[in-house]
Amino acid sequence: MTRANPNIPAFEKKPIEIASLPAEEGGGFVVTFPDLPGCAADGATEDGAIAQARSAFHAWTASMIGDGMPILLPGNPLDSSPPA
Repeated sequence: MTRANPNIPAFEKKPIEIASLPAEEGGGFVVTFPDLPGCAADGATEDGAIAQARSAFHAWTASMIGDGMPILLPGNPLDSSPPA
């Protein structure tokens, strides 16, 4: 049985930003994580973009762990993003 790493926040606890994409860029929506540099996803609908963001979040955290980099937890004083 695989156990979740307690040092990784749940996807639902990380703040996200959702923005619509202009038609000339293909339309749809993009989701970014203000406190996860480079972690983003897009989709044709908001729900689709959020589903893709969940996958991007897991890939991003796995990459950070693999590289031995820290993952900031919500409320971490080193986290410069404003509280949600």
